[in-house]
Amino acid sequence: MIIVKTAEQIRRMQLAGRITGEALLLAGEMVKEGVTTKQLDDKIRQHIEKSGAKPSFLGYGGFPGSACISINNEVIHGIPSKDRVLQEGDIVKIDVGAFIGGFHGDSANTFGVGRISPEAQKLIDVTKRSFELGVAAINVETGRVGDIGNAVDTYVRANGFSTVKKYVGHGIGTDLHEDPNIPNFGTAGRGARLCRGMVICIEPMVNMGGHEVNERPDHWTVVTKDGSLSAHYEHTVALTADGPVLLTKVD
Repeated sequence: MIIVKTAEQIRRMQLAGRITGEALLLAGEMVKEGVTTKQLDDKIRQHIEKSGAKPSFLGYGGFPGSACISINNEVIHGIPSKDRVLQEGDIVKIDVGAFIGGFHGDSANTFGVGRISPEAQKLIDVTKRSFELGVAAINVETGRVGDIGNAVDTYVRANGFSTVKKYVGHGIGTDLHEDPNIPNFGTAGRGARLCRGMVICIEPMVNMGGHEVNERPDHWTVVTKDGSLSAHYEHTVALTADGPVLLTKVD
């Protein structure tokens, strides 16, 4: 069931979104050679809790970290570790959620460690741009979920990359994951109707190689099947009368 939010509920979700975005920004500023993923996770947790919120991911389904931190061919759900040290040339995906006032925020970005390859930079840039095109495809009067996925996938494929099919975006609100699913592929004009008051997470997961993925034995970390690099970009997006609003975007 799709839960449509009131204007007041969306206003309350802005706080969760802001804290989420701030935590992600702080972690991104820490990304450099020699830093551990546990140090990034600690910074995220400290900021979220200092802001009076709770990390949405901590304990979710048994997840042991406050954020998902995935490196290189890891797509999503990487577990932070004091033994995982960032190296020059890595690309690091950080996915953060915060819960406050009864609502969640959820956002992700991909960061390069020092000097990264031109191919890796293109992957990051294409992933972010595909998100932007997904948002631009939203029409709250006549739109469908498939419009978003079609815009994302068309751009990604045109640049020689692939979108992950097994994992998708989602609705968000009092629960971290709500209906509807927001795939990063699809047919324009198909799927659930888009309407004012929906709040969704659009999150392209883009692989340099094929779209197939595997889950590691830790039952969390998802990696590309062919070992290729992967990038991730996400915001919590409210569909309002004035157009889409990125609740997790901070300056």
